[in-house]
Amino acid sequence: MKKIKFFAILSLSLLLLLGNIAKADEGMWIPMLIGKNYDQMKKQGFKLTPEDLYSINKASLKDAIVSFGGFCTGEIVSKNGLIFTNHHCGYDAIASKSTPQDNILDNGFYAKNFGEEKPIPGLFVNFLVKMEDVTQKVMDATQGLSDKEKAAKILEVGKSLAAEATKGTNYEAFVRDFYKGNQYFLYIFEKFNDIRLVGTPPQSIGKFGGDTDNWEWPRHTGDFSVFRVYANQDNKPAAYAADNKPYVPKKYLPVSIKGIENGDFAMVYGFPGRTDRFLTSHGVKLATEYVSPEIVKLRDIRLKAWKEEMDKDVAFRLKISSKYASIANYWKYFIGQTEQLKRLKIYDKKQEEEANFTTWAANTPEYASLMQKYSDIYKAYEAYAVHRAFINEGFMASEWVKIGMQLGPIINALEKAKDNPEALKNIKARVEETVAAYETVYNESADKKIFAQILNAFYTDIPKSQHPQFITLILEKYWDGSPEATFKKFTNEVWEKSLIVKPEALRAFLNNPDLKALDKDPGYQYAKNLVPAEYVKSNFGGIITDFEESKAKLDHLHLQALLKKSNGKLMFPDANSTMRISYGNVQNYSPKDGILYQTTTSIDGMMQKYVPGDDEFDLPQNLIEAYNAKNFGRYGKNGTLTVGFISNNDITGGNSGSPVINGKGELIGLAFDGNWEAMSGDIAFDKNYKRTINVDVRFVLWCIDVLGGAKNIIDELDIRTK
Repeated sequence: MKKIKFFAILSLSLLLLLGNIAKADEGMWIPMLIGKNYDQMKKQGFKLTPEDLYSINKASLKDAIVSFGGFCTGEIVSKNGLIFTNHHCGYDAIASKSTPQDNILDNGFYAKNFGEEKPIPGLFVNFLVKMEDVTQKVMDATQGLSDKEKAAKILEVGKSLAAEATKGTNYEAFVRDFYKGNQYFLYIFEKFNDIRLVGTPPQSIGKFGGDTDNWEWPRHTGDFSVFRVYANQDNKPAAYAADNKPYVPKKYLPVSIKGIENGDFAMVYGFPGRTDRFLTSHGVKLATEYVSPEIVKLRDIRLKAWKEEMDKDVAFRLKISSKYASIANYWKYFIGQTEQLKRLKIYDKKQEEEANFTTWAANTPEYASLMQKYSDIYKAYEAYAVHRAFINEGFMASEWVKIGMQLGPIINALEKAKDNPEALKNIKARVEETVAAYETVYNESADKKIFAQILNAFYTDIPKSQHPQFITLILEKYWDGSPEATFKKFTNEVWEKSLIVKPEALRAFLNNPDLKALDKDPGYQYAKNLVPAEYVKSNFGGIITDFEESKAKLDHLHLQALLKKSNGKLMFPDANSTMRISYGNVQNYSPKDGILYQTTTSIDGMMQKYVPGDDEFDLPQNLIEAYNAKNFGRYGKNGTLTVGFISNNDITGGNSGSPVINGKGELIGLAFDGNWEAMSGDIAFDKNYKRTINVDVRFVLWCIDVLGGAKNIIDELDIRTK
């Protein structure tokens, strides 16, 4: 946790002020406090009560929403613990169960009974049990302490509160800060670890449009997958066991196939990841001018190298697909975010806001010089920001490097456990798991290109004054006429002579480890330079730590001041991977003069994009046949079938898979993306352009029912037509 200095303790009434709210489609709101938004929600078409949304005394909608794997959202849609989420959220699980002989990633899969459902080791879901405001307890415990003491004390208090809240239960808990450490909430949740894959469309449906359509509207992607939660005989969390039973939830969502129209109420309920809406102009400049373009460049190196090999080998494509999709998603995200922040002139707008803030704060010594202090710390840090980005996005892009950094501790652990058979067995099992995971994504041709090109990018993009000694030594020892040729030569040497780069050699070495041989190994010699803590200490000194600590203090003060400055207006906190509600409406928009984007897309548009055999726009034959026969069942309307729709809900990463719920509390779609024109959204919300892209639940059911023939799944659902 960042070190935070508390200057003035704000009362809860200051933090959660009532009054005129911001435009209703902006904001990711805390469910426990959603009653303060209730009048506005009713005006927009909400029919339920605040207690229907969040309650600890009776079943409410919160009990049907799960954090899916800690990275997405899912919703319970049946009394048998059935989960709907996005295809891209289930992608890794689907790919892990796919082989060239049983390629469910490409061909799709629907279990026809419980016995056919596929266990997914490591996957979990969390149900929120309740949340509690513990701000005063944290403030009381940290009063009078120094900055360093406060940071440790906040961590200690959080652990203590979590332990106290879960004592005698199977629950887990954590404390999360809001408004940059001006408020704290305790979250208590129940974690289920037996999660099984129930169904998925072929990825030609689940990823239709690929990278070309990613972050774009109009969209025709069937981005859904189906899982199930299992529990023990007492309906409690349990490790996987063949005799576990489908979980019986407190609440599940009914499904509406009535359809939607422009202006209908729409609510997204989920676990948004991170936003930074209160970032200063200095942070915006750093992102758009320096860091984001470098991240795009480094990710592009990986994507191009992988794609060449994926096109040659189906087995490698299946193994790397999940990782490729993850890297590609945010590769395009950073391109779009940078473009839209510039187009919307967010830097200029932030500067105007900061000038206004400084005028407001002029007579308050505590806040008067805040913006100048931000300027000072960013000036000191700016020259190092791109270098810092290389640690994760560049040097750690090679999987063997991450393993190499751990080899010393691994070998020491093996040595210490040699007289303890059980401990030795456990360590070896973990080591084998690590090597096996590396083996699945290893591709010599791609990995060599990535390694050499990233080193060359570092040499080119990072000021020579910041180059670490090991880079200088590589250039001196392997010089071959140019930096590019030199790094290729070094790469070939590492692959030829290292005992740790190739998976089979790494496995053999770990079966008979030799520290003396390891110390002479060129791969290990390179990797050990990159242990993050040591690398930062050696190459940055206190620059990063000083910046982070100073920024945390300023951020805390800035939000404290903004809460005071809001003067009676309700102010939503940034997203921080905790449960939130976003409400708005199904709504069309005009991206530019003369163009109006309608609220829905149909299967007609999907067929217009169809390109046989194309990586991104191919379609399965049974979809084409059903389309030609107009076989849309009860899910179609007016001779066609809706595929997707847009709403003006405020979402971000982590909301993927979130239910889109109508005014009656019924599921109408699954949120899966944002639109290109508003990719500034994590930093700056734009009320004119921001849209959430959703797959229509009618298309989801049609794929399961008509294309998949899984009527057993359909029969579980509470489907409503009115």
